[in-house]
Amino acid sequence: MFINQKNIKFFILVFCFSIFSSISQTNEDVPLNNMAINETPRPVSSLIFQDFMGNKIDLKQYNGKLVVLNFWATWCAPCKKEMPSLDSLYQDSNFKNLEVLAVNMEKRNQLKTKKFFTDLKIKKLKIFFDKELNFVKEFKLRGMPTTILINKNGEEFARVIGEANFRDKKFLKWLLKYD
Repeated sequence: MFINQKNIKFFILVFCFSIFSSISQTNEDVPLNNMAINETPRPVSSLIFQDFMGNKIDLKQYNGKLVVLNFWATWCAPCKKEMPSLDSLYQDSNFKNLEVLAVNMEKRNQLKTKKFFTDLKIKKLKIFFDKELNFVKEFKLRGMPTTILINKNGEEFARVIGEANFRDKKFLKWLLKYD
């Protein structure tokens, strides 16, 4: 191939277009600025955790559903701020196949966690616990709040690190694709 000034200009133009178009696609694809989307969804192991009454639950029982797995604590200010929007997401009638699991990461305390939900006027969310810290190990959790998004095949396809507004229109439109 003969390299001349015209070919170089063409190459630079194509190169710049490919960079800028991929940046705009990335911005469109990532609905929240603190969200990481996996290029390849990662299979999630069978994980045991507890419901409010202490009954054991296997995460695998939610295969076939879109799962929003939120990790929180009563002392966590960002958790407190985002919890009403998480409850709102779970009540959104546009979703037909959604499960939202709010997992408290503190030592199991029914009174304290129930008061937290009551004070925030949480209507639909249920409280879960991870006594054995299985989720911490599986997802390598580093802080709260953290939200893991699991597709119908039982694979983590994205996560939100830190506080999120689960009422965000761009996020809701994006998440509906997985329902």
